[in-house]
Amino acid sequence: MNFPRNTLVLLWALCSLAQSQAQQMNVVFILVDDWGWTDAGVQGSDYFETPNIDRFASQSLRFTQAYSASPVCSPTRAAIMTGKSPARLDMTIWHEGARDGGPKERKLLNAHANPDLARAEFTLAEFFKQKHYDTAHIGKWHLGRSAFYPETQGYDINIGGTYWGAPSTFHFPYRGTWSKWDPEYRYVPVGMGKPGDYLTDKLTDHAIDFIEQHKNSAFFLSLWFHTVHTPIEAKAEDIARFEAKQPGSRHQHPVYAAMVASLDANIGRVLEKLHALNLSRNTVVVLTSDNGGVDFPSGKSGNQAPTSNAPLRSGKGTLYEGGIRVPLMIRWPGRSAPGSICENPVTSEDFFPTLAAGLAPDTENLPGFDGVNILPLLDDPKASLSRDTLYWHYPHYYERMTPASAIRDGEWKLIHYYEDNRVELYNLIQDPSELHNLAIRHPIKASSLRTKLDAWRNETGANAPRPNPQHR
Repeated sequence: MNFPRNTLVLLWALCSLAQSQAQQMNVVFILVDDWGWTDAGVQGSDYFETPNIDRFASQSLRFTQAYSASPVCSPTRAAIMTGKSPARLDMTIWHEGARDGGPKERKLLNAHANPDLARAEFTLAEFFKQKHYDTAHIGKWHLGRSAFYPETQGYDINIGGTYWGAPSTFHFPYRGTWSKWDPEYRYVPVGMGKPGDYLTDKLTDHAIDFIEQHKNSAFFLSLWFHTVHTPIEAKAEDIARFEAKQPGSRHQHPVYAAMVASLDANIGRVLEKLHALNLSRNTVVVLTSDNGGVDFPSGKSGNQAPTSNAPLRSGKGTLYEGGIRVPLMIRWPGRSAPGSICENPVTSEDFFPTLAAGLAPDTENLPGFDGVNILPLLDDPKASLSRDTLYWHYPHYYERMTPASAIRDGEWKLIHYYEDNRVELYNLIQDPSELHNLAIRHPIKASSLRTKLDAWRNETGANAPRPNPQHR
């Protein structure tokens, strides 16, 4: 039988595409909101119960010095999507906070920041679309207004991704006003439900459906949970279990512990689905957080701090280790040795260049990255990278933090505060809790790091806060 030439060309193209997809690995990127460095059994908690996360860690490469690109949510998410520093993107705070100015009692005005992830940026999802992946975003987005939602940034499917950074409630129907002080009405559009449904379960239901429906094609799934962000709410039966449990040495909040338990159970459901479909050996799974844990009470957490990041200092919203050091586990079949540990510092900006290099190494004309390819660490956790220095830029006020930037260079870390131009210098190997400011004892090291930090801020075009003319 003779086929027309154009038919043969079409058949060849389809066969080539099918073969390409068969050779491609899937990616499931699980991002947890406000998940602290110690918020799992494998991370040192003696109160939280995370059997699925602990088991996943035993199958993965676990990083003990992984950092978020920012001490708050949106900038880190933008860095994951682009491989670029929040300073370069001019996305250094979430969009509700991306307003110039501030109260007159503050010495400085917040630096300008973009409220949206620019459509001109080439995103991780757009990269996978170019490689013929099916793409889905499920859960928290928080990267801009409706014109900048996930479906405009490379995702075929968007379930739950909106303007808002946190739900008004984790219980169905996941909508309502934020608080009596802030009457903004929020909702999470995840479809039909019934009283008693819990948001973390619902998002996982959608993730499992997506995996089932796309099991025969290459897929990229961003499962970005809203949990364990405030409001601190959990299922009654889980709360009761932890209320009856002896508190731990660092963790004692029973409702937060119940939220962590639900997170763990749902991560287990996703991993079990991959196993049941025989996809585990063909799927890269990343599990991490967008910033450090919330170690202070808030109106949506009761009178008790949800977690503690000890022995790290402080938490979310600060440039101390507790605000930016996060859990990170990567299971990459054929690369990461199960149960291995890496102590090399890595950061959120590294995900894009690493996934691109590992899954499509022949790709040309990728945008410039601030992150680096960390595949050498996945092959050998003791390998060296081409980078020794990490930077952070947070020119805003937050709870216990004034505008600042930071640099880590090897074992040394310097924080520069804009209000009074002071610096703090720590040796993270000798003093991981950042208890001893060595700036006076080591002025040459402090000056050298400040010079490098200034050069980086200049190179990235980092916006700085301005003097407040109303301040007295």
